[in-house]
Amino acid sequence: MPIERSVFLEVLKDSYSAYYNVSEAEAPSLPLSFRADYHNRDERYLLTKSIKYWGNEKNEFAYVFSASAPDADLIARCIDYAWNDAMPRVKPHKEHQCTNVKVVFVADTLDEAAVKVLQKDNRTKNYKFGLHGYSNLLAGAVDLQQQKTYTNKAGYELASYFRKLFAAREKKPEANGHKLSIFHKE
Repeated sequence: MPIERSVFLEVLKDSYSAYYNVSEAEAPSLPLSFRADYHNRDERYLLTKSIKYWGNEKNEFAYVFSASAPDADLIARCIDYAWNDAMPRVKPHKEHQCTNVKVVFVADTLDEAAVKVLQKDNRTKNYKFGLHGYSNLLAGAVDLQQQKTYTNKAGYELASYFRKLFAAREKKPEANGHKLSIFHKE
């Protein structure tokens, strides 16, 4: 039984809101549902905070698009928009490790040409030969009718995440006639 796109988008939004700052973003003529920003900074000190001996910063900008049947041109335009919108937000410095741009498509159906465009897109940018970090494009798509996931090489972790959401949805328990969350563990 296929999952409705609006239900799946709400589940995604809830899961992103735990660690990301979720905002309603507007993209002219693109089916952008929301954008989520993640910022993480780790530091280590020696005896006192004034003696810092290392720092590390990781960021991620996730763009979630929703369309019933996106074609190859629409997927390419969405990826271009997300990459071009995220790059000015990157602030590389000597403690910057990485900033990933994650592009997620939620679709009722996906055709083969659209999947090929998604899987072939590979973007990376190094800052000062990698000394100030790098940026990668992580792209993934969900076909809700077939319950399949597709990713580019850098976004392989998205496939397992979406499979877990599908598996949790199929095993969804009911207690006394009340539906429980799809994240409920037995």
